[in-house]
Amino acid sequence: MSESTLEQVMVDFWERRFDVLVSTTIVETGLDIANANTLIIDKADKYGLSQLHQLRGRVGRGRERGYAYFLYDADKPLSETAQDRLETIAANNELGAGMQVAMKDLEIRGAGNLLGGEQSGHIAGVGFDLYLRMIGEAVSQFRGDVAEGQTELRLEIPVDAHIPEDYVESERLRLEAYQKLSAASAPAAQPEAIDMVLDELTDRYGQPPQAVLTLVEVSRLRRMAQQVGLSDVVVMGSNLRVAGKELADSAQVRLKRMFPGARWFPQQNATSIPLPRPHGEALPDGALIDWVESILTAVYGASKAPAETAA
Repeated sequence: MSESTLEQVMVDFWERRFDVLVSTTIVETGLDIANANTLIIDKADKYGLSQLHQLRGRVGRGRERGYAYFLYDADKPLSETAQDRLETIAANNELGAGMQVAMKDLEIRGAGNLLGGEQSGHIAGVGFDLYLRMIGEAVSQFRGDVAEGQTELRLEIPVDAHIPEDYVESERLRLEAYQKLSAASAPAAQPEAIDMVLDELTDRYGQPPQAVLTLVEVSRLRRMAQQVGLSDVVVMGSNLRVAGKELADSAQVRLKRMFPGARWFPQQNATSIPLPRPHGEALPDGALIDWVESILTAVYGASKAPAETAA
């Protein structure tokens, strides 16, 4: 349309000479028509998240209640990204939801290179919250600022602990579950946070397989180790190495009494404990985790969360 024709159409719509305006996405550029109360977007799965948010903002700008309908072809499967966009728009419909939409858009598309124009999308692999925490830790380390009590834990024990693809097919959703378990195992998290993540997985995907249950137990173990300030809980060959905390004399006596063959190295604040091998065989995953927990509780004074103890 020419400028004059386009202007006349918009004026006629504003003055209610007709009730329906059929348009391209040009209306997302900030048209303020207060009497428009209904928006219908065809093929909404083809639009970006910011586009959908801007288009939705064209209605409900006056006293009239606004309605926005996002249509897509029911006979064609939605891509994972398109479903994420539509679910985000549907969930964030209150006043001031733009910040949540923007953060989700950043998570979906990726932050890329902070100092350049690339959009490499690495942020999608860890999630926005964890990405910000990692950036904050890197900046603090560069400045030489170390938070009081901050310890980087290395937990490595030979158990089958993961989320199988046949349990959670989507890679993004698996990463999201790993991220939630990681956050729940932090010392500052609520005591029942790990149980809440397990309940969510069970509700969404059904009864978890053994590998997932083992992963949850490893998360509980990680939480215990972080609470007492350990830096290493690592199986090295036929021994378990636990480091990062000085042991009192009474704890050293208890260590040698309860775990024969254990050694304490005061220069490194580390203990080396032989792995038990009943009948010459390695412990099963669950028994190995229980054994490591017994060391943390008996020697280092760790304790399970109240919800876990009750269970």
